[in-house]
Amino acid sequence: AALQPPHCLGSLGLAGKIHTPMEYKGELASYDMRLRRKLDLFANVVHVSSLPGYKTRHNNLDLVIIREQTEGEYSSLEHESAKGVIECLKIITRAKSQRIAKFAFDFATKKGRNKVTAVHKANIMKLGDGLFLRCCEEVAELYPKITFDTMIIDNCCMQLVQNPYQFDVLVMPNLYGNIIDNLAAGLVGGAGVVPGESYSADFAVFEMGARHPFAQAVGRNIANPTAMLLSSANMLRHLNLEHHSAMISDAVKKVIKVGKVRGCPGGP
Repeated sequence: AALQPPHCLGSLGLAGKIHTPMEYKGELASYDMRLRRKLDLFANVVHVSSLPGYKTRHNNLDLVIIREQTEGEYSSLEHESAKGVIECLKIITRAKSQRIAKFAFDFATKKGRNKVTAVHKANIMKLGDGLFLRCCEEVAELYPKITFDTMIIDNCCMQLVQNPYQFDVLVMPNLYGNIIDNLAAGLVGGAGVVPGESYSADFAVFEMGARHPFAQAVGRNIANPTAMLLSSANMLRHLNLEHHSAMISDAVKKVIKVGKVRGCPGGP
């Protein structure tokens, strides 16, 4: 669904997850990927926060994952260079790395957050992830009031499970963001409870944070609608409809906290 909001806020959309089949049928880029490119939805934002009523290992979590989602491993540039040999190209550019880094620091500044962590694998991918890391370091110099650090992706996964409280805002390339989104969603109850949103200069699309299609739930009446309901509330807040947004989000959180009606927190 798409609409034109008031006050020149740009165009908005509310998106459900579309299942992407494993099989290759002549189109390398999924529908989601094509949509992100067409609208230039370069920044994916997933706010991971604990919901009272869902019992998890870690409580009172509050961290934000910002993912560049128009390049990286999701460039759909694959070919068979020789029989039985597939080459997949990962694209990292200075312009888009600087753009997502600036978005992350601007987000942290606007939301009153104190720390940005750049997640990478520059110890192995020295040119590609090395460029992303350098761009983050360059942008960080422009925001002296915000603490900046870096972390290798595999260590970041372990640290999120052991001590997620050390993180505030994380910024990373495409594939790492996809992995970390799902890992972090698992910390607060699962893919079905975490909302997300994607931004370009002109568009904002609100969607599930973990983007899990949960195809095995079809026809079983077990899918958890929490993530989509909270995404809808976030869309209304983006439209400056604070009262309407709060009505939805407060109602959802109250139902979860009371615990009489419960979706499946572990799955969507």
